[in-house]
Amino acid sequence: MILTTGRQLEHWHTGSMTRRSKVLDAVEPEANCSLHPSTLRNLGIAPGGLVRLTTKRGSIDIMAREDRAVSPDMVFLPFAFVEAAANLLTNSAVDPFGKIPEFKFSAVKVEKAANQIAAE
Repeated sequence: MILTTGRQLEHWHTGSMTRRSKVLDAVEPEANCSLHPSTLRNLGIAPGGLVRLTTKRGSIDIMAREDRAVSPDMVFLPFAFVEAAANLLTNSAVDPFGKIPEFKFSAVKVEKAANQIAAE
């Protein structure tokens, strides 16, 4: 599958300011990733369940959301949550011309996390 990272409406940039806002953090308090409903069904994961995202660089366990806007072959991971840091999974290689790191895209293995805890 393909991992893509980006911003959420409630938390932008790195979350360094928005995560300190009690109102915004109350709206979106928990790290999560978004997957297509068919992907969740194929993995046997209910919305709110935990998935393990693994790349060549690392793994994180994170709550899964159902989102029809995400393609069935993709996972969207916001990068505003230090407790589930997206950049642990992405490649820090820098483009030789633009000097921009490759933090937006990676191959990823998605599986049901071993320890399923209710997201509350």
